[in-house]
Amino acid sequence: MRRTDRLFDLIQILRDGRLHRASDISERLNVSIRTIWRDMNTLMASGLPVEGERGVGYILRAPITLPPMILNAVELDALRLGLRLATESPDAALAKAARALAKRIAAVTPAPAKDDGDLFAFPGATSNHAPKHLPALRRAIKARERVAITYIDPQGLESHRDIRPLGLEKHAKISTLAAYCEARGDFRSFRVDRIVAVTPTGERYPDEPGRTLPDYRARLDAETIRTHG
Repeated sequence: MRRTDRLFDLIQILRDGRLHRASDISERLNVSIRTIWRDMNTLMASGLPVEGERGVGYILRAPITLPPMILNAVELDALRLGLRLATESPDAALAKAARALAKRIAAVTPAPAKDDGDLFAFPGATSNHAPKHLPALRRAIKARERVAITYIDPQGLESHRDIRPLGLEKHAKISTLAAYCEARGDFRSFRVDRIVAVTPTGERYPDEPGRTLPDYRARLDAETIRTHG
């Protein structure tokens, strides 16, 4: 692999905003760890917002410019539809960003032959229960940071949990948080509108087998098969 191609691949790996260890990247790209160290130093020296060090890992701290892309009509429809859904999010910051991005895309692309509303219907208003916690949870998921939450269960009982937030899901008008509960040593799903407080801990959690979002989803799939199979 040419070095320029490898540097491009490194940037694609770092785009998710997560911390990546040099050893994991070296296995993925089939090069030595020393090569990854040198390449990371090159990216840092070039001015890209890459932070990290040997033995810890590397992370991209800020978004970088996307390369030019050519989209076909179906891909453009998919992009517009996704942005329309995002503008209706109860996460105010995400909705605002989606509206701004939609305007930028509209300014440089042909107008659609039909309005997206002719293709898909979105009945009902989006729930706005406890939207203030969505940005904090989204940041914690991206940073892989443990958080402490205060939660009110369906019986009205209050509990305090230290969790690893894994992913946010939307079910009709309800947003739920998939998480790994440290005290229970198992996965849990929390309704976001029942979370009354979110406190960052500043502690990052490791990517441990059996405690990840794919593991959580595999558990749900297995339970669905047992129930309906």
